[in-house]
Amino acid sequence: MLTYFIADLHLSDDRPDIIRAFLDFIEQQAPKADALYILGDLFEFWIGDDDKTPVAKQVELALKALSDSGVPSYFIHGNRDFMVGKAYAKRCGMTLLEEEKLVDLYGKKVLILHGDTLCTDDVGYQEYREVTQKLWLRRLFLLLPLFVRQRIANKIRSKSKQANTSKSLGIMDVNQQAVEQRFAEQPIDYMIHGHTHRPEIHQLALSGTKYRVVLGDWYQQMSILSVDTNGLVLTANGQAQKLELGQ
Repeated sequence: MLTYFIADLHLSDDRPDIIRAFLDFIEQQAPKADALYILGDLFEFWIGDDDKTPVAKQVELALKALSDSGVPSYFIHGNRDFMVGKAYAKRCGMTLLEEEKLVDLYGKKVLILHGDTLCTDDVGYQEYREVTQKLWLRRLFLLLPLFVRQRIANKIRSKSKQANTSKSLGIMDVNQQAVEQRFAEQPIDYMIHGHTHRPEIHQLALSGTKYRVVLGDWYQQMSILSVDTNGLVLTANGQAQKLELGQ
């Protein structure tokens, strides 16, 4: 058997092609797995579990069917869908995980996360993230009428796109020291994350052989990572990178 990892699909009603690709994956490939891990930004944005958009309902039904078939799904919040709550997760049959989770995967210790916490060089984003993580602010946001939350979300998305155009690619990528710190703090064989949209398997120059696996987005490439007892296969842009790990 195997385990699948995906991230950064950015599903929205105006991208039916990505929705269809996701639904096909859930219906055709995911049932063969031990589990499915979604490492954030499944949705382009999320303004509350009461926002019953067509895409939210389609995803809900697909993940619930997957869960009912015996394949569990796990979700780590991304920077776009950090408001996904317990109510929606329950309707999906999906388990919410903390923002950084150490899991045992076929005998290997693996740290999984969305990846934005590693991008410490992007000071502006980290300050924004610190604000949005405040529980009292989230609760206040959810008290607003749905149409007001929609307007706020649209403004935030617009400002984010404008801000990113003026940032260098280096600033928006992970900080190597932040990566190494995670490996120093915990017994990790390798790490899996998304967020940067730069699919790659990186070998790290640390004590022992360590790896950082980066998932790609689904805008064009439909990036999927499969893990089994033999190792990893990362697909993106129609190409596959393989890494044999063994036991």
